[in-house]
Amino acid sequence: MYSEKVLEHFMNPRNVGEIEDANGVAQVGNPKCGDIMKMYLKIENGIIVDAKFKTFGCGAAVATSSMATEMVKGKTIEEALQITNKAVAEALDGLPPNKLHCSVLAEEAIKAAIEDYLSKQKQQTQN
Repeated sequence: MYSEKVLEHFMNPRNVGEIEDANGVAQVGNPKCGDIMKMYLKIENGIIVDAKFKTFGCGAAVATSSMATEMVKGKTIEEALQITNKAVAEALDGLPPNKLHCSVLAEEAIKAAIEDYLSKQKQQTQN
């Protein structure tokens, strides 16, 4: 059974869409269940000022994507990298055991989008 928070974030997801000038973008997926999550981050001076997502998947995948974007906004890169799948699931008041993989995808999307940002920054400083 889903918690009220999971249902709320599924029915009224926050931060859906793309960020045109995102400087950190990543897509992660789980071929086993078919969930695909794309996360966009706008980072300025080491702070995540905006986050959006597009997710193809079940209600739990949408809810964890929504919660993850809420959790990273306003955080430093270092703080965002500390967000775990467990923290995402707890913020949603829990997930059924067979849906915990969705919170893992959310954690992976955050980390991959930050890695994308950092690799772009490194390329800019090398040029």
